[in-house]
Amino acid sequence: MKALLLIDIQNGFCPGGNLAVADGDRVVPIANALIDNGGYDLIVASQDWHPSDHGSFASQHPGKKPFEMGELSGKPQVLWPDHCVQGTSDAEFHPDLNTEAFDYIQQKGENPAVDSYSAFRDNDQFAATGLSDYLERQGVTLLDICGLATDYCVSFSVIDALEMLPGVKVRFIEDASRGIDPDGIKKAISTMREKGVVVINSNDILGV
Repeated sequence: MKALLLIDIQNGFCPGGNLAVADGDRVVPIANALIDNGGYDLIVASQDWHPSDHGSFASQHPGKKPFEMGELSGKPQVLWPDHCVQGTSDAEFHPDLNTEAFDYIQQKGENPAVDSYSAFRDNDQFAATGLSDYLERQGVTLLDICGLATDYCVSFSVIDALEMLPGVKVRFIEDASRGIDPDGIKKAISTMREKGVVVINSNDILGV
């Protein structure tokens, strides 16, 4: 069973969004090509789905500004601009993304007391989202992961997939992803490789 996991390809992380990733929208046509022609048995997407008072927002920390460091659930936390708030257009998937092909959507980041970069569990690793159980029930043996942002939600999801889905081959699709910080992107990809993740490009799947 071959599955594609699309991480947070939402308006909030694309140009014009509240936490825009440079060229974030450029992953959309690649993601659509993978959906249509990648030969996947299962298409899964994660969706940042924060309450308006989420603790990762700088607005919830008096005197703090976006991108400063703070603390959440006892851990250091980058404080973000308010983004992907439940029910807002910022939280919606990019309008050009082929969402009709989705078999399953995993919402995350709903607990205001802890952030959830990974599609699989909260950052404190106490609460799982249920995505690993779902993929196991479907009999997934190969999981390709891509989306936004490489150095945060994508890499956290990739590493958790390795740990929480033993026996599943996990691959990261580099050109179908974009990140925030160039150094952070390099470090994230290096860490993924070190842990045994196969790093590929969409051409390796599409054969073009």
